[in-house]
Amino acid sequence: MSRHILKDGAVVDPKAASRIASPEGKPTVTVLDYGSGNVRSAVRALERAGAAVTLSARPEDVLNADGLLVPGVGAFETVMRELKAVDAIRMIGRRVAGGRPVLGICVGLQVLFEAGVEHGTEAEGMGEWPGKVELLPAPVVPHMGWNTVDVPEGSKLFAGVEHERFYFVHSYGVQKWEFDVVQPRMAPPKVTWSEHGAPFIAAVENGPLCATQFHPEKSGDAGARLLRNWVDGLRPQAKTQPQAAGAGGAA
Repeated sequence: MSRHILKDGAVVDPKAASRIASPEGKPTVTVLDYGSGNVRSAVRALERAGAAVTLSARPEDVLNADGLLVPGVGAFETVMRELKAVDAIRMIGRRVAGGRPVLGICVGLQVLFEAGVEHGTEAEGMGEWPGKVELLPAPVVPHMGWNTVDVPEGSKLFAGVEHERFYFVHSYGVQKWEFDVVQPRMAPPKVTWSEHGAPFIAAVENGPLCATQFHPEKSGDAGARLLRNWVDGLRPQAKTQPQAAGAGGAA
């Protein structure tokens, strides 16, 4: 069987691109289907944001989509085990290495860090970012409900909703940002914070890899705008054509 090799080096079914392409020209998004909790709300929210959405764990769908959304509900260690079972960790890494957009939500953010500690047991994460996911030092957990966020200047993900509230449901979070590696010509990650008992990371924007601790699909108009920002970023950017000499009557 003939095979195609993507820009990021992934070998996939040559017919996959035609199957996942949107006939309306919409950006295509695969929601990773690996056994996580209710993902239908995420699918519907992405569709409302303007994406053509596929719910799948098939490599051709995961690797060929314009964007990949990684949901996550439950325990850190369990989510990691389920991701490994469908070879998602390799595929996510392949997308990130090739500059292909990925968005993690809730535990989908947490597993991108080095480790998670729950009930005294430490489990290994993907290690895309340094840091540990630990129990929030708050009088009441889980942290459930609407909360404000502290958005860094220049955020594309939060454009237009920098001062809005978002919906959280979690007991654990990353309470320190330890990413201090600066590469030439590479913008440093933008980190958004919130607070429940202590400051914790609410979102990260790191090139093609973005993630939120809150649930944008449950965050009303603010979450819908955030998802639309992400989906709009998947669209091919139109190239500006140089203006012909003398065009427009300019001297």
